[in-house]
Amino acid sequence: MQNFRGTIKLALAASAVGLATLASAASPPDFTGVWTNAGRPALGGTTAVQAPPPPLKPEAKARVDAYQALVSKTGDTPGGVCLGTGMPGSMLGSGGYPMEIIQRPEQITIVYEAHNETRRVYFGDRNAPQADRVPGRNGYSSGRWEGDVLVVETDNLTDNVDQRNTPHSDEAKIVERYQLEGVDEQGRRVLVAEMTMTDPKFYTAPVKLTKRWAQVPNGRLLPYECNEEQWNDRLEQLATQAGVSVP
Repeated sequence: MQNFRGTIKLALAASAVGLATLASAASPPDFTGVWTNAGRPALGGTTAVQAPPPPLKPEAKARVDAYQALVSKTGDTPGGVCLGTGMPGSMLGSGGYPMEIIQRPEQITIVYEAHNETRRVYFGDRNAPQADRVPGRNGYSSGRWEGDVLVVETDNLTDNVDQRNTPHSDEAKIVERYQLEGVDEQGRRVLVAEMTMTDPKFYTAPVKLTKRWAQVPNGRLLPYECNEEQWNDRLEQLATQAGVSVP
């Protein structure tokens, strides 16, 4: 009887270990944290690794050239009027200004410090119906896990000729594949994203780029209040016109 009870206890213990192992294997990695450019500090970090972009279609190149001719003399940019870059530039350009990832099972929120751009990646039933998805510069993102790889698909993008390296039309679709890639020479976790953008209206082939970040231990984002500076400038303008000082 005693041997039988011992066998039962061992079987239960083995079952518990097996269930714990399965649960651990089924849990995706946690990307929560603040991430900056990967690379040695002396180099100031590395930017997105990219091959030469595929050629723009003639009509797309004509639009991009016209836009560049319009803004080249003044150097105007969307950021100059507090407008965020939009995807994929917001992701590819993050790092110098870091990004923060907040991960929950049903939603991952990505906040880029520059311009306070925010992306929400929804999973499963948390996704809105296609008819309810509002187009925008960062589009609408849905996610899924393929093992340890986070796959994010983004559509509902708006036409965007003002991105420096990745202009696109409203037909663009973006797929990002995120995964951890060990640690760097400082012992920081490294996150890598492989991005593929297809846009039959703008490009003759998919645009493929790779971006890496390193995690900032106990990192925090800083305020980026571009609009407040514009408001202060406007108050000074009003005060000057009224012949008074700013209260």
